[in-house]
Amino acid sequence: MRDNIPKFDVLPEHIGFIMDGNGRWAKNRGLERSAGHREGAKTFRKIGEYCADVGIKYMTFYAFSTENWNRPKSEVLALMKLFKEYLNEGDERIAENDIRQMRLKFIGEREGLPKDLLKLIEKAERESAKYDKVTVNIALNYGGRAEITHAVKEIAEKVKNGEMSIDDISEKTISDNIYTAGQPDPDIIVRPSGEYRLSNFMTWQSAYSEFWYSDILWPDFTEEDVNRILDDYQKRNRRFGGV
Repeated sequence: MRDNIPKFDVLPEHIGFIMDGNGRWAKNRGLERSAGHREGAKTFRKIGEYCADVGIKYMTFYAFSTENWNRPKSEVLALMKLFKEYLNEGDERIAENDIRQMRLKFIGEREGLPKDLLKLIEKAERESAKYDKVTVNIALNYGGRAEITHAVKEIAEKVKNGEMSIDDISEKTISDNIYTAGQPDPDIIVRPSGEYRLSNFMTWQSAYSEFWYSDILWPDFTEEDVNRILDDYQKRNRRFGGV
């Protein structure tokens, strides 16, 4: 745990991070794109731990989208290897996770992921399920539209089986059937790297989210940038359609 953590009057309960700019970070340095992803993984760990220390209860990190399969095969293989390395290092951080009480949850489609990676995902979720102070969602093979489609199919199956009627379906019904069911929607979504779009990230959950954009490439993201986000968030007036 860090000392001298700044205090904020208002904290978001849930922050979503679109981890963008790894490839450009590597290109700017004449490196392979995989080097940028590796550096981005270090930033993910650093920012996740700092947010936990500040007091953020939920975080969602966009790691790999359903569209990312269209990238060069060598890059996809490098990313899958990186995910495995991260999860294999989990045993080395057991003591640290005990301190921060961080629960790890993977959201997205499991089908299509390598079997050895799936085993590591299940192990990480099982072993961290006892923690309830901080929840870290890793969006892997994730797409916001695919998530809504999945929820609609789940609800349709319940209607088909007579477990509920069409008239019972509400916004809450959909929220209860998406990957982040039981969690608050993100209060703010962070998009670095100079892009100004959601890119199919938390499409349902972001209806009333605040947004924070920056030209910073994800591997260069620091704790000070998180402080800037939190300081800015305190000044936002969230009306949720009211006055």
